[in-house]
Amino acid sequence: MAERRQYEELARHLSAIGAVKRGLARTLPAECPSGSAAVLALLREHGEMRISRLAELMAVDMSVTSRHVAHVAERGWIERSHDPTDKRSRILRLTPAGRDLLGGLNQRATEMFVRNLSDWSDDDVGRLNTLLARLRDSFACRGSGGCTPGKHIGDCHSRPADSDDDAHTRTPV
Repeated sequence: MAERRQYEELARHLSAIGAVKRGLARTLPAECPSGSAAVLALLREHGEMRISRLAELMAVDMSVTSRHVAHVAERGWIERSHDPTDKRSRILRLTPAGRDLLGGLNQRATEMFVRNLSDWSDDDVGRLNTLLARLRDSFACRGSGGCTPGKHIGDCHSRPADSDDDAHTRTPV
């Protein structure tokens, strides 16, 4: 186990990650704020779902999720249809326009990283990706799934750590 001072330093570095997140947010077009991008990315990753499941995945209140859903639906990026098993509920589904938008968002984010990390080697970027995936995995395992890193049970770990698909995260990259 690492020394306590290393964890303190990690906490400082992760707090400063806000600058990176703000940079990513600046790549988003004005009509697609980060909450909208998260809705689209989660629908791409998990497929059609009820809004209650989306709120759970986003880890935000239903009212916040409803506003994001309304925003993306008004723009034609998702469609809402009646749930055949419960007519009171709606199923959310990504549209082709939503998929196209996500492709553009991912391209913008990738270009931002290419510009800002141009002095990094492929090995450095690969190491960062590996360690961030491992960090995310360690926290996912401590959630409601109750498993430990490397020994996954239930729903805690939705994809291999070395997968290129990060759509299940809160941002579209």
